[in-house]
Amino acid sequence: MTADSAHASPQSTPDGSGLKAGMKPRHLVMMSLGSAIGAGLFVGSGAGIQAAGPAVLVSYVVAGLIVIFVMRALGELVAADPNPGAFSHYAGKAMGPAAAFAVGALWWVQLCLVVAAEATAAAQIAAAYIPSIPQWVLALIIMIVFTAINLTTSGSFGEFEFWFSLIKVAFVALFVILGVAYLLGWTPADPPAEIFTDGFMPTGISGVAAGLLIVAFAFGGIEIVAVAAAETSDPSRSVSKAIKTIVWRILFLYIGSVAIIVLVLDWTDPRLAESPFVAVLDTAGLPVIASLLAAVIVIALLSSMNANIYGASRMAFSMSRRSMLPSGLGRTNRRGVPVAAVLATSVFGFVAVALNYFWAAEVLGVLLQIVGSTLIVTWVVTLVSQLILRRRAEAAGTELPLKMWLFPWLTYLTLAGIAAIIILGLTVESVRSQIIGTLIFSVALYLIGIAVARRNKAKGIVAEV
Repeated sequence: MTADSAHASPQSTPDGSGLKAGMKPRHLVMMSLGSAIGAGLFVGSGAGIQAAGPAVLVSYVVAGLIVIFVMRALGELVAADPNPGAFSHYAGKAMGPAAAFAVGALWWVQLCLVVAAEATAAAQIAAAYIPSIPQWVLALIIMIVFTAINLTTSGSFGEFEFWFSLIKVAFVALFVILGVAYLLGWTPADPPAEIFTDGFMPTGISGVAAGLLIVAFAFGGIEIVAVAAAETSDPSRSVSKAIKTIVWRILFLYIGSVAIIVLVLDWTDPRLAESPFVAVLDTAGLPVIASLLAAVIVIALLSSMNANIYGASRMAFSMSRRSMLPSGLGRTNRRGVPVAAVLATSVFGFVAVALNYFWAAEVLGVLLQIVGSTLIVTWVVTLVSQLILRRRAEAAGTELPLKMWLFPWLTYLTLAGIAAIIILGLTVESVRSQIIGTLIFSVALYLIGIAVARRNKAKGIVAEV
């Protein structure tokens, strides 16, 4: 019997929250991959290449290292204390309930908006191939189907997401293999006569910096593993295994595919702005495979949306159990599913369906602009929480099942790297508005968190988890 099958039957999670431990380690890995690898890689990677040229690989390596260190710090926290509230829960332990409310609410709102945007984007792409069905109908079908999936048990959801994510992960791996085959002259088209015609760093260090701003947000979604870990039967072992395997897979898929693109296409190629993956496959003489990419992008969007509904609903559930949101969101049915939290998370998507008649893209664009830098807040809060809680554990003589490397210096170095990204972001107008908007929103949520904490204290309310 495998480790996965040994834990197949749902049971209460270690925190006694009412959720069921139906998730398996492989589900954690694929869920994080599914959330992190989306349209941003398939379409958005071209923007980074246009900004930095081939040196965008340096940008990906730097951003990737930051992600590795943040995930290791988060893994230390999760392995010691698994909770569906993840970084919100740890922020509360380290910095108080106001910080817990702010980061939890910020992350939940951002994921809800992303769910709405992904449903709309998937419907737009699908509508081009099924013109007989109105876009809003396709968006409605998508929201109904994936809300229903999230109302199943965590084990059933995890199995669905595993196979859904596997499809697009397999495609990215196939893309890398075909790209290498083209460069070696093994495809119908002739390989490029020369590469890096303008040099490796045509736009200089400033281009690498601009590329870093673009790619830093591409790794968002991998942190969902911290939320899902609470629904595994052996969280410490499961999250340790998942953290160790997720990171190198993400780096291989991201950096490997981007490396193929910069080796095949010139950094000034206008096709980079549309779909660099399609451009590479067309250049390699593989138009049939390129034509399948639209379906893969739809799958990527739906897989990411599926994982985001899950992650956001668990955050809402945890915040409710900590008396930060209405109590109804913290209830589960007999199968351990927080039905109200799932439905509350999906509301944004159904609103987007209605707005498809008018100006959904504009409304969602403005909302996403406000919380576009949420990932940075999550990273910073995670690292600060790890610093504080690690020192407490060491003072108490508590042995941790998973530890951050080179503590505390690597944590400080990672915070410095994130600070550098923020400073660079403030020099770019479009990114500056995102950072300032997120800062204002975060401060507002923190003030609300103070009010909620005072109300709970006055009423003698004690959080359940």
